[in-house]
Amino acid sequence: MDKKVKIGIIGTGNMGSVHLGFFQSGKVDGGIVTAIADLDPLKLQKVKEMYPGEYKTYPCGEELIDKADVDAVIIATPHYSHPALAIHAFEKGLHVLSEKPTGVYTLQVKQMNEAAAKSGKIFSAMFNQRENPLHKKVRELILNGAIGQLKRVNWEITNWFRTQHYYDSGSWRATWLGEGGGVLINQAIHQIDLLQWFTGMPVRVRAFCGFGKHHDVEVEDEVTAYFEYENGATGVFVTSTGESHGVNRLEIIGSRGKILLEGGSLKLYEYQTDESEFIRTAQSSFAQPQMTEREVMKMTDSFDRHIYVLRNFVAAIRGEEPLFVYGKEGINSVTLMNAMLLSSWLDREIELPFDEELYFAELQKRAQKSGKKHFCAAGIEDNTCSFGGF
Repeated sequence: MDKKVKIGIIGTGNMGSVHLGFFQSGKVDGGIVTAIADLDPLKLQKVKEMYPGEYKTYPCGEELIDKADVDAVIIATPHYSHPALAIHAFEKGLHVLSEKPTGVYTLQVKQMNEAAAKSGKIFSAMFNQRENPLHKKVRELILNGAIGQLKRVNWEITNWFRTQHYYDSGSWRATWLGEGGGVLINQAIHQIDLLQWFTGMPVRVRAFCGFGKHHDVEVEDEVTAYFEYENGATGVFVTSTGESHGVNRLEIIGSRGKILLEGGSLKLYEYQTDESEFIRTAQSSFAQPQMTEREVMKMTDSFDRHIYVLRNFVAAIRGEEPLFVYGKEGINSVTLMNAMLLSSWLDREIELPFDEELYFAELQKRAQKSGKKHFCAAGIEDNTCSFGGF
């Protein structure tokens, strides 16, 4: 296929402008940006000056979808609007790449997934961390049985430190109405996606969220969560934006070994004998199975993995390679995020699948009491505006 895929970018903030830059610098073969849209005309002007091109500009995503000469759209707008824009694009016969998260609550994400399936168009999501070679290798080791049956997973991801200045930089930030959550939906959503990509979905969640624990914000800025899996395995997930000089340490333990990912180094510890067998057959009270340790991979480059997702999206549309990140899988990370928040709000364990109507009702209560101003779908700053179904 020689014809280039015509792309429309909706939202020209931090990520939208980055994506535009990749296309304009020729880093995404087979694709060309023919339209961009943003509610803020000043942003459009600034981006146009930064990345000049022949593309047209539109005052909102809906107008771009309706009028622009595009084959596909990249949605890089505030979280609540992702599903509505995606659904509109699917109905117009366009392919869609959504920024993370694919939505704020599962009810709206299900509607988006249904629209995608009905359209038959390609649907991807910007879970660029799946393109990290270290993360690909972790998944490969688990799927190939390198550590046997899953027993326990611990992920401590606290290097998301943010100051109050960061939260004050946008009226939508860290509010229930503007963003729909805090560290879980904005920063750690990547690790939540990877966690379920590596180990599958848990069946029970118990979480303890600190709402405004370290900052003057409404939403969660610290989380400790406990997971239980169908086979009896357990998991602990810890994240925070209030811990300076934090860490990113992932440990996955199985019956035949364990995986340790930290500091750009992936190590594999392999047991000569499966633990369950060794426990039953060992003739010594304090014996342990023989173990070998090796560094499987070390990260040496800092290449931006967003480019890989963009390239794959375009190549998949052109029929040149299979899609790597399926947008429909975005519901898994939203489900886990929703379950953690609901568990903390209700102060109890949550079984999966959970009551999605209950979650929406609880979120709505908090959104209606948001203390900061927010930009609604129409671009009007107003505490009473309707946004994302509220």
